[in-house]
Amino acid sequence: MEEREIQEEGSESLEELDMEKALEMEKAMKSKQEIHSPKIDEFTPVQEKPKIRDIDFILDIPLELEVVIGRTRILVQELLQLTQGSVIALDKLAGEPMEVYVNGKLIGRGEVVVVNEKFGIRITDIITPQERVKQLG
Repeated sequence: MEEREIQEEGSESLEELDMEKALEMEKAMKSKQEIHSPKIDEFTPVQEKPKIRDIDFILDIPLELEVVIGRTRILVQELLQLTQGSVIALDKLAGEPMEVYVNGKLIGRGEVVVVNEKFGIRITDIITPQERVKQLG
């Protein structure tokens, strides 16, 4: 019983303190105290020379460029049966533009050419910046 009485007395004193604080806050709000704004110095922009974008520092970064002539899906069984001379049908038609990727991102399309006995690609279409942004999402 004594513990319960002590707890009740303690909770009453806490309520009284809360009420006192609430009354003090109410008095402070009612009293018209002058509000002072902090003093802020005037902002004066520094005249700097306009910076010219110097992209020379990124010109030596290596990128991976790949040209995809087509894709297909095969079963493991079919993969194991491949031999020299096997033909795999791809999803692209002959004469269709090949996709050009830089670091795994599609940047354009082109057609296969032969230059000095080496294969190359002639870019026929570069995708728009909007299409590139769509790829990121």
